[in-house]
Amino acid sequence: MDWNRTKSIFIFVFLILNIFLYWMYLNRYNEAQSVEILGEKTIEARLKDDNITYGPLPNSNDSATYITGKVHIFKNTVSDDNQQVRFTDETHAHIRVNFINPVKLRNINDDTSFTDFVHTNVKEGDSYALWKVDREERVAVFFQKKNNRMFYYNDSAVLKVQWNLDNEVTMYEQTMIDNIEEMEQQETVIPPLQIFQTLYNKGLLKSESRIKQVKLGYSTFSNLTQTQVLIPTWEVQVELSDGEIEEYFVDAIDGKIIEIQGDKQEAEEEDWGVE
Repeated sequence: MDWNRTKSIFIFVFLILNIFLYWMYLNRYNEAQSVEILGEKTIEARLKDDNITYGPLPNSNDSATYITGKVHIFKNTVSDDNQQVRFTDETHAHIRVNFINPVKLRNINDDTSFTDFVHTNVKEGDSYALWKVDREERVAVFFQKKNNRMFYYNDSAVLKVQWNLDNEVTMYEQTMIDNIEEMEQQETVIPPLQIFQTLYNKGLLKSESRIKQVKLGYSTFSNLTQTQVLIPTWEVQVELSDGEIEEYFVDAIDGKIIEIQGDKQEAEEEDWGVE
């Protein structure tokens, strides 16, 4: 038996096998890439077909982490002589502040007027971001934030400002989370287009609508009395053809739709003493 010839044949066979396996790997890789690209094109095409529009999207390479915090206990009253503070619960986690002399708003048609008021007159006011202004009810709602990311509809992290017919702030109510810590492990968030795919598949994106806003924030994962865990959450605001606004919230890590409608409704209907 010619050993050198046999060895050469084995080497050649293994070389062909390696080339074949590498070719199969490339084929599968390219197929996977094609499916991924096709999937993105599919959702874009579907949105286009249904005349669902959207503007520039946030960076799809964003990362985020879970955070923890504790419900703030307001131990002392506000030192401002113009403010009368009252605790509305036994834990002192919720305060109501009335102004002896109401504070004039610069311009109620300009949202920055409410932000300026809060930064100037409210404890840790710069840690809140404006969420909604209801000019008919004369109430401005702020959500607490971390790294410019809001805590959506968290009863322990909200501020409500009330003004009168003379456009003067008469009172506000406040809750707050403190001792906020970020967990060490950073997670890559699901890109917005994939979030659109999830909402579309659930029939939540209606034709002739416009995706008005896509922002990353936090929602409550668990609420253990004084300690809370919050998860990165995509907030999607959709304007329907009749002008109505719908809000959807999706876990930015695992892509599950977060049903906070009940909490939202409760938060909006809760009696905060606003008159």
